[in-house]
Amino acid sequence: MKVRKLLSGVLVVFLFIQVLLFPTTDARAAASAPGLSAESAALIDVASGRILYAKNGTKKMRIASLTKTMTAIVAIESGKLNEVVTVPQEAVGVEGSSIYLKKNEKLTLEELLYGLMLRSGNDAAVTIATHVGGSLPGFVYMMNEKAALIGMNHTNFTNPHGLDDSNMHYSTAEDMVKLSAYALRNPVFRQIVSTKVKDISWEGEQWDRRLLNKNKMLHLYNGADGVKTGYTKLAKRCLASSATRDGRQLATITLNASDDWSDSAKLMDWGFANFPMKEIVSQKENVKPDTPITLEAGTQLVTMNAFRYPLQQSEADEVHKRIVLGESIINGKMNGKLVGFMQIYLKENMIGQVPLLVNVDSPASTQPQASGRTFWHHFWEIVAGGMWSA
Repeated sequence: MKVRKLLSGVLVVFLFIQVLLFPTTDARAAASAPGLSAESAALIDVASGRILYAKNGTKKMRIASLTKTMTAIVAIESGKLNEVVTVPQEAVGVEGSSIYLKKNEKLTLEELLYGLMLRSGNDAAVTIATHVGGSLPGFVYMMNEKAALIGMNHTNFTNPHGLDDSNMHYSTAEDMVKLSAYALRNPVFRQIVSTKVKDISWEGEQWDRRLLNKNKMLHLYNGADGVKTGYTKLAKRCLASSATRDGRQLATITLNASDDWSDSAKLMDWGFANFPMKEIVSQKENVKPDTPITLEAGTQLVTMNAFRYPLQQSEADEVHKRIVLGESIINGKMNGKLVGFMQIYLKENMIGQVPLLVNVDSPASTQPQASGRTFWHHFWEIVAGGMWSA
């Protein structure tokens, strides 16, 4: 009996870790989008990770300074924002965009990140990389490691800034839009890229550096809140954009786009108009298992949180659900315990999972039993950090 309970617990932990590290498999939308100047482009719903549109989405392309999205998120996750960073010689005078760092100048990592993302400072990129990674090769390794974790399967980084120093530095519109969505879920990154003007220190000068964000979308598009501009002679004009309307955020990537501002606006207008957010599962919804299970009198399974997903009207009938449980008998002593997941599918693609809890429908049992809450609820609250809250 103890072995069976242990195995069922392991199953639930495995499912939880699976959904934590690999939240959703995007189901590609089939609808056509407006004509674009971009050679390659992609549109994503940030919260769900669903790619709503792609044009040559898996074509390997140069990405110029869109590279700095990866530089920024790796630094935010691996460094400390208030750390004081000393500018190394190798960062001084790096070609292209610059915030004019001087050798041995000291700034915080946070200040360098603003210089990286608002002014596209290549000198800031090298300074950040050598500080966080110990060396440029060390940091590039971290970038590629993060790319693999996110699922950027057609990407390879060779530097932290995106300058055309190698044919082996490339990505795709779909990979980069996945990266934008991942980074935009980080509140620090989100704050930086949505900032229009920022003053940072300028050691040895009588005034601070005033950084004006190069991203014109912040002024041109209603609700715009990111992400990054990019240009080199070989990559041409590249743009990562994002916008939030009615609490919902979309992000776009356009590569080699002569009319990039217009392309991004068209894509986001089209996405907001054609893919409304639908609530597929409500919070504390009563669930009837579709597998053999014994529910003792007074007990029921309920969903821990709601699940919403962007869907076209024609897709509503293509959604179905599957219950996966780690227990075969549910009794009152399990009140409040996490026992499995409801998996949600769009056609054959799993698009999400919702945790299932035991609920005792009894006035005498308004609080979860200690045996259920002690491990499972605290495990969920501490590790998940509320990432599936409604």
